[in-house]
Amino acid sequence: MTQPAACLIDVYETILSCDFSRHDTEMPTLAGVAPDAWRAGILRVGPLFNVGRRTKAEGFGQILLECGVEPRADLVRALVEADRELLLACAHLFDDSIPFLENLRSHGVRAAIVSNCSEHTRDLLVKLGVPELVDAVVLSCEVGAAKPSAQIFRHALEQVRVPADAALFVDDQAAFCAGAAALGISAAQIVRGELDGKVAAAGTTMVRSLPEVEAMLWALSKARAARPTQSCLARGLGRVASRGVAIELASGGTRG
Repeated sequence: MTQPAACLIDVYETILSCDFSRHDTEMPTLAGVAPDAWRAGILRVGPLFNVGRRTKAEGFGQILLECGVEPRADLVRALVEADRELLLACAHLFDDSIPFLENLRSHGVRAAIVSNCSEHTRDLLVKLGVPELVDAVVLSCEVGAAKPSAQIFRHALEQVRVPADAALFVDDQAAFCAGAAALGISAAQIVRGELDGKVAAAGTTMVRSLPEVEAMLWALSKARAARPTQSCLARGLGRVASRGVAIELASGGTRG
């Protein structure tokens, strides 16, 4: 059987969940600013965190200034450390995440984490033991580009040394899945909770768990082996069952 070559995997709400409510209350209290003012500041500088254009120290200092609080070095350091500790304390892996990553490795499928995030996410992944289970960790704050930008996807493909049509991308955001699909990467949008009207982006597949992604991978592998002249993972329309759940496979030729 010809195996799929690589799987690119999102972090937040894909392999782990994080409750940021403590950030919303404890960070402004520590900063000595109103919660609404702190949240507004985070909304302004957050995108810069995600592409590495501001460190947390620089961004928090900027927010303090905007809120009329002196950005003392000790206060900024305390905010950065509190932000890190809250992230590490409030995140947890979904039950299917480690088995999924282990199964990819046992089947010879290369794996890369691809996340839009700020500087403490690598520490979180290390704490949870994720980097040792994958071939690459691609973080937007380190690469300087965020999903759905083509740059971060291309960087991830380079790290796992596969072409776009030999990879599957898994993410909870439809727009990010669409960005991958536009490059010819097969994409699966994972929705773990209520659908709430969510619809998969054109050219992508919706799944409800990582075991469904596994079933999709192995079904695509069989389709690829049966049609060796076709180079793209996602070919034809089929249905596979994984642990009693039917999955709709994506249809059509090379997506680009």
